[in-house]
Amino acid sequence: MAFKLAVRVKNGIRQRWVHYQGSRRWMDLSHRVNTLDLDDSQKPVVFFNASTRLGGVSQNAAYSRLTSLGLRAQGIPVIHFVCQSGIQRCILGSNRDNFDQTPPCAQCIKQSQALFSGDKAWYFEYETDESLDLALETLNVARCSEFVWHDLPLGFWAVNSLRWVLRRYTLKEDGLTRAFMVSFIQSAWNVYQQFTRLVEETNPQAVVVFNGMFFPEAAVRQVCLERNIRVITHEVGIQPFSAFYTEGEATAYPMHIADDFQLSDEMNARLDDYLGNRFSGNFTMAGIKFWPEMQQLDPGLAGRIALYKKIVPIFTNVIFDTSQVHANTLFKDMFQWLENLYQTILDHPEVLFILRAHPDEGRKGKESRESVADWVKNRGLLRLPNIVFIDSNQYVSSYELIRRSHLVMNYNSTIGLEATLMGRPVLTAGKARYTQIPTTFFPASKSEYMELLDKFLKDDEIEVPEEFMLNARRFLYAQLYLTSLPFGEYLKEDGVWKGYVLLRDFESQALLPENSETIQILTVGILHGKEFLRAL
Repeated sequence: MAFKLAVRVKNGIRQRWVHYQGSRRWMDLSHRVNTLDLDDSQKPVVFFNASTRLGGVSQNAAYSRLTSLGLRAQGIPVIHFVCQSGIQRCILGSNRDNFDQTPPCAQCIKQSQALFSGDKAWYFEYETDESLDLALETLNVARCSEFVWHDLPLGFWAVNSLRWVLRRYTLKEDGLTRAFMVSFIQSAWNVYQQFTRLVEETNPQAVVVFNGMFFPEAAVRQVCLERNIRVITHEVGIQPFSAFYTEGEATAYPMHIADDFQLSDEMNARLDDYLGNRFSGNFTMAGIKFWPEMQQLDPGLAGRIALYKKIVPIFTNVIFDTSQVHANTLFKDMFQWLENLYQTILDHPEVLFILRAHPDEGRKGKESRESVADWVKNRGLLRLPNIVFIDSNQYVSSYELIRRSHLVMNYNSTIGLEATLMGRPVLTAGKARYTQIPTTFFPASKSEYMELLDKFLKDDEIEVPEEFMLNARRFLYAQLYLTSLPFGEYLKEDGVWKGYVLLRDFESQALLPENSETIQILTVGILHGKEFLRAL
């Protein structure tokens, strides 16, 4: 016990020291950039990100800050809209098991002051609206979820946020959930009002926010949309230390791929090198490595597979992920899709179905509280002889399952695109990033989906259209090398928290567009509405 306590104390001291040193470096960079000339004739660009960090600097927080520094280095006025206890309960500062535990506002404000040192910042606090409080007083969770105030979908924004905070899609009708729901609605309205004041006073030419899906950023985005102010959202890119920026919804990842865009031999070779690493599990996303190891099929599973002529892996998603808002077009949600598949599994005893939980579902600190594993147990699925379940903490190679498959089924995970790239037929149930162009079989309705599934399971062979493979390669290349804007020259891992970063050593001149392709793309995109795309 004493040894464990000593280790915790040592780690705590190291974490505080690393983040203190990191803050000093951000402050130094900010002051160096702020010595450069300022063009007061230009309207400002406003930045807002209240949902990606408290203490320390996450990748998304760093992307936002570096973008603002890149603009300021060119003399463009920048304003930071900064929470100063202006949100009662926030995305990262909430204890999902204890509503009464208040967020660590002092720590967050201190980090903000270090990050935005020397910049113009508009700090906002919380102001009570008694009329809103009265309107919410008797509402339960279900009615709060649909709550609209002054034509604003405050309930919808709160639901999207609360699903992520509580790590579940289906919200319980209980006091804890209601308390969070009411707080998120009240806080969203406060952000909307406070940001409206900022806009009316400063008249910005553009606003940059983190993904636009969580309630603080959704409220800011709404203000911009109402006033025809260009609003840009961003999320992590698919490459390490990269970001995706768009005037659309970043979580939906809208991409325009020109019809005449085709891969050259050099591009194909580059993509093949990437896929070789990906198929071996050697990749990260937002600083997280999902596959600590990738195991081949054990003899027991291989033996079961050998008993069946047709193998169909089913790949699920993390149910609370923000992508699910966009995915749920054919089915109400992923679990409704699985319920429909239950009858299909019964109807096709000649097929071995292998249901795979997403590896992120069990990530430490982010464990799903409405998991596929729970659904499998509650549904009694494993009583059926033709079903195998692979949980999130089992690192059996998904790619080996795909290679042996008759058909691959997925909701909206990236594995569907990868299965197409491996030449396998894929039936997708949820709208995905890659369904923007034909890459998998993605029917237009639930009934068409179920009819096509039944046909595929009965067919001896499933012909995959040639355009699926070509489009999959075009899409993935564009996602990797055209839309993922690299920040690796500025950042490195902090070595303390996964997904958190420190600044590298570089001169402030490195933030000028003539010295950085990324800053050049961001500048013309934010100021002039150009697409946030790298050159071919």
